[in-house]
Amino acid sequence: GLIDDYKQVDGKPLGEKNPKWLQDDYVKFIRFAQWKIEQAGSGVVGVITNHSYLDNPTFRGMRQSLMKTFDEIRILDLHGNSLKKETSPDGSPDQNVFDIRQGVAIAFFLKRGNGKEAVVMQSDLRGTREAKYIWLESHDLGNTEWVSLVPSSPSYLFVPHNDLLDEAYRRFPSLPEIFPLNSVGIVTARDALTIQPTAEKAWQTVGTFSRMEPELAREGYRLGKDARDWKVDLAQKDLLDSGPNRKNIVPILYRPFDIRYTYYTGRSRGFICMPRPEVMKNMLGGENLGIVTCRQLANAGWFHAFVSNKICDDCLVSNRTRERGYLFPLYIYAEENPSDIFSSGDLLERKSNLSPALMTTLTGAFGRQPSPVEVFGYVYAILYAPAYREKYEELLKMNFPRVPFTGNVGLFAKLAGLGSRLAALHLLSSPELDTPSCRFEGEGNGLIEKWRDDGLRYEEEQERLYINENQHFSPVPVPVWKYRIGGYQICSKWLKDRIGTRMELDAIRTYCRIVTALGKTIDIQGEIDALYPEAERTAI
Repeated sequence: GLIDDYKQVDGKPLGEKNPKWLQDDYVKFIRFAQWKIEQAGSGVVGVITNHSYLDNPTFRGMRQSLMKTFDEIRILDLHGNSLKKETSPDGSPDQNVFDIRQGVAIAFFLKRGNGKEAVVMQSDLRGTREAKYIWLESHDLGNTEWVSLVPSSPSYLFVPHNDLLDEAYRRFPSLPEIFPLNSVGIVTARDALTIQPTAEKAWQTVGTFSRMEPELAREGYRLGKDARDWKVDLAQKDLLDSGPNRKNIVPILYRPFDIRYTYYTGRSRGFICMPRPEVMKNMLGGENLGIVTCRQLANAGWFHAFVSNKICDDCLVSNRTRERGYLFPLYIYAEENPSDIFSSGDLLERKSNLSPALMTTLTGAFGRQPSPVEVFGYVYAILYAPAYREKYEELLKMNFPRVPFTGNVGLFAKLAGLGSRLAALHLLSSPELDTPSCRFEGEGNGLIEKWRDDGLRYEEEQERLYINENQHFSPVPVPVWKYRIGGYQICSKWLKDRIGTRMELDAIRTYCRIVTALGKTIDIQGEIDALYPEAERTAI
């Protein structure tokens, strides 16, 4: 109960599905100190803690609460967050003052008891550990260069940011405002058991696992201890209660371009820990498209958008537990029978999951109603505009993307077309991939082998990517080899996940299509960039 007031902001609940970071010990210590000062009526608190609470959305209620209690807050952000890959402004390394990966900050909270509005001052310190120690040795509150902040609703940030940029960006609708029904991706809790490379393998696993003695199953599948929301016996019960039935084996987009298979009943705390049925059933009811992105990020650069036409894993675009992936589906399917998420083959009724208010605004501006697919293509194009990603990088890392909609119908149609082409490339369904730009060459058995510490051997000069001593894909141009989607370097990730397996013809074809798709993505991003400034200038 101690931190209850941190769970609301502007008098309303935070609305976070999972405010677990508020349970961190350092948060409770700050709250306890705050309570002591409130009791005393005046005083000073000085702490050095994790710096996540300065800008992470989950802590906005905490920041507002601190501003109500104290009349002066000074934050010296010592950075050094290796999880965020922080660097100094000149690009040199930024090191932590302790042997930890989490960045830290020194904070002073002062209450003089005169009931004034809180003054919030902030300063940054970046560089090597040595340089930070020397600086700290020679500075105090008086000779530090402080910047005044005016933290305001809705985020109450304790970090400096560009207000004008912020203001312009906030006028655009955010993804949840565009696609009202959305949720975090599927959390299986036990990928090695629940996610399999083929439908056949998934069906065999279900058959074997559901009939094993629980403790043998735990050992055989290396499942470790039960978690709060995933237990061996509950997983087995879910499988047995549902059949097991072969029609529950479905494809899942596990990582970009990487389709695997799972057994999906839609029941929580079953075989899959959190299946998110209210959103995912719409990916199973019939043809659909969805955008997957993150709400907040710790790493450098923003590359976090991908398209899916299947149910998807919550780490689809992000390789860190702190960066959940969310799915925003384009269509919502009516349910024939709520207990059966699979249609009997009849096409279910569907409606678009686009905000009616947005559709009204666009129809008014264009003199015609855009189709759902056009709106989807347009949003996807904007999220892939390099200029947009760069300009709003800091803001994109703090909350869901916001999208400027042009009022110019011709420009809208052009961008929607480019976005739809991109989506088709990313689903590997585009006819543009029928003539791949890349070949598989060399004699051998197709075995993907490790090359020095888990890496893959890439020859930059020859644009060759080797899977073993003699066999390679070529040409794989450098920009394609380095291309990132979300937290992954795609060319490397897809193959690394298959080290130790043999590439059959199907996998070779798929990989050549992926390399081709990435090359074309880079070209289309150039075309989008040429149109982007005008789209933002004419935003409605």
